[in-house]
Amino acid sequence: MGFRAACIQLNAGDEVVANVAAATELIRMAKSQGADFIATPEMTNLMENRSAELHAKAQSEADDIALPRFCALTRELGIFLLIGSMAIKVSDGLANRSFLIGPDGSIIAHYDKIHMFDVELPNGEIYRESKNYRPGSHARCPTIPLGKAEVRVGMSICYDLRFPDLYRHYAKLGADILCVPSAFTRPTGEAHWHVLLRARAIECGAFVLAPAQCGTHPRGRETYGHSLIISPWGEVLADGGIHPGISLADIDLDEVVKARSRIPSLRHDRPFERAQSP
Repeated sequence: MGFRAACIQLNAGDEVVANVAAATELIRMAKSQGADFIATPEMTNLMENRSAELHAKAQSEADDIALPRFCALTRELGIFLLIGSMAIKVSDGLANRSFLIGPDGSIIAHYDKIHMFDVELPNGEIYRESKNYRPGSHARCPTIPLGKAEVRVGMSICYDLRFPDLYRHYAKLGADILCVPSAFTRPTGEAHWHVLLRARAIECGAFVLAPAQCGTHPRGRETYGHSLIISPWGEVLADGGIHPGISLADIDLDEVVKARSRIPSLRHDRPFERAQSP
């Protein structure tokens, strides 16, 4: 049982129309190469680090121009499409929101990024995601029909990767694929991207699809690239390198069963008394 998956790697800028056009071209290319499930990176529609401009350009789901175009594209191509995330206006601010869209153009599920990237890096870069976005509070693990199987998809975004409880929760629900669309910084990507993604795959016995932003964006922000598709045994099946493009891999769902039977750690959790703080 299987299907072909693709990660789209983008170098998105601060103009929504141009970003949608670039993503659309690569999605079409992935479909032409046999992909049934295609995933794009975090902030597919808008890489904007100026707060006022971000709030001015972001729209609600009802008014957003990118979302209906992506929905129409899935209908045209007959694919499952994970839009890694978009900046979406909600009643209490902005959400960093991922959308899973079905081949009929309907939104199957959406997920709002739970963990906010509020860090100061050693090279002087400062990020305060919570300044612009309100965090989500709900995990999402929808089931979709792919090939001849029902496939469970665990949804997450970028900084969530550093919080393994979310992925173990998905694995215990039976997730076959863990999606980690990202815009990892270059320094943190060089240090941790591959090892963290491989760890999540191994811990959970699941495929990991991690489409990424790459290169230099407006006003000098740099992202790491290296979109990855990883097997449940931790093998890197595809690596997108540092330029925009697509990464493809054939997903054999039997590998999920094999990995979880070899190391059945998901069945071995035990309760324990928590240590007390000093």
